[in-house]
Amino acid sequence: MTERHEIEIARLGAQADGIADRDGAPLYVAGCLPGERVTVDFDGERGRLVAVKVPSPDRITPPCPHFGACGGCAAQHMSPALYAGWKRGLLATAFQHRGLDVKLEDTIAIGPGRRRRATFAARRAGEKIRLGFHEEGSHTLVDLAVCPVMLPVIESALPALRAIAAVVATGNDTIRLSVTATSVGLDLVLSGVAGRLTVGQQGAVAQIAQAHGIDRVTSNGDIVMQQRRPRIAIGGVDILLPPGAFIQATAEAEAAISAVLADATRKSKRIADLFCGLGTFTFGLARRARVLALDTEATAIAVLADAAKATPGIKSVETRVRDLLREPLSRLELADFDAVVFDPPRAGAKAQAETLARSKVPVVCAISCNPATLARDCRILVDAGYSIERIVPIDQFVWSPHIEAVAVLRR
Repeated sequence: MTERHEIEIARLGAQADGIADRDGAPLYVAGCLPGERVTVDFDGERGRLVAVKVPSPDRITPPCPHFGACGGCAAQHMSPALYAGWKRGLLATAFQHRGLDVKLEDTIAIGPGRRRRATFAARRAGEKIRLGFHEEGSHTLVDLAVCPVMLPVIESALPALRAIAAVVATGNDTIRLSVTATSVGLDLVLSGVAGRLTVGQQGAVAQIAQAHGIDRVTSNGDIVMQQRRPRIAIGGVDILLPPGAFIQATAEAEAAISAVLADATRKSKRIADLFCGLGTFTFGLARRARVLALDTEATAIAVLADAAKATPGIKSVETRVRDLLREPLSRLELADFDAVVFDPPRAGAKAQAETLARSKVPVVCAISCNPATLARDCRILVDAGYSIERIVPIDQFVWSPHIEAVAVLRR
């Protein structure tokens, strides 16, 4: 049963919700800031903001007209100072929860308009197509006209993506359009499409794509059209981009992480690059050391191996396909390495951290967009005798509750 109350917001939560304390229990309200008095409709522990009675001096006008409805951003209403402190606090709190008192370095802030990949949802609404992101905690799709988080080339492609969705979307099914800005143009991967596209659909999609700078379209694994093979610069090496392959969200964050890794491993002669993907950090590391690069994705490893063979001026790069979550490198396999770099999925690399803890590897660099699992993995290493030398926050997910970080640990 919904109840309306006027409350005061005490603090910010990890998802950018305002939190009020009522009868000893926390109440969560999106879009509120500490110190504000607000009118809220509550249903259980979550509330919906009705009105701001007394605004915080840190409340600013959101730069995007979709903010508040679109669930893609959570913090556009915060002043720069409040936002920066809240974002760093996500990382600091995760380490504190693991009993680690760490000093974070200055945050490397990547501003809006820099995201080079995005996955939009699209669905029919009568005769129209809605394309965008869902409302927070809802199946309601917010139809986007603009998106200031993305590179301008992606934002300007929204009408073309909507037109392609109109060709392939059927019934009430939701399809997904994953778009990546590459060195030559846009790469588009369609998923959730019912069956294979007809010849007519393929022709219509190709016509729209060619007119709007989309170089390749893939649907459920089938290449629908390809003007040029999309390529992307990684670690100073131009490589072919497989459809849907993972890359860092911004080129600036990739460069910042690479700089931290180069400094941490400058004396290393042999490095293991775990969860390497397409070689996001492999090529930079290989300019000074021999590298063993491992990942579970066979396609990514094949692309990396081909690029390494064709790249002059780097040390040897050995590649292997291996599921490191199920089969981490053992203590014996780690014995010959001077440094290990790992950049796992959001679930982290607990099993690999545990084998590293039993090894004698001098330097470990952990990269993650999940502070909780990063702190957990660092705790495992610290308990085994490593010390945390650096933690560098990198805010490449602007206005969201996510933050990238690099931890450098030394035995």
